[in-house]
Amino acid sequence: MNMTDPIADMLTRIRNAARSRQQKVEMPASKIKAEVAKVLKEEGYITSFKVAEENRKKTLRITLKYNPDQTPAITTLDRISTPGRRVYSSYEKIAPVLGGLGCTVLTTPRGLMTGRKARKAKVGGEILMEVS
Repeated sequence: MNMTDPIADMLTRIRNAARSRQQKVEMPASKIKAEVAKVLKEEGYITSFKVAEENRKKTLRITLKYNPDQTPAITTLDRISTPGRRVYSSYEKIAPVLGGLGCTVLTTPRGLMTGRKARKAKVGGEILMEVS
């Protein structure tokens, strides 16, 4: 089966696993998915991630993070730019998510980074998703 938006598939798998209180979620791996997982780990939304290779197929395993009262650290995970509608922004127009409590993930010429880092580096790009 051919997938048109693998990033949206990744976000849906994470969202569904968090809602069903699962500890881990697996998906087919790619470089962009690993970079998204790296940003989510740096921002404290997931515990860990690992790219494993089984029978020449790479799998991305993400360990989700939960608060002490067992609520997921990720409450919302929204895809902004899609293959049918690309959304770009300059660094001046990157809006904070939930007044700074969430984060925006962008692809920039300097790689994948959060909106906060993009504003500091004064670089714009394509807005992939918003997390809070």
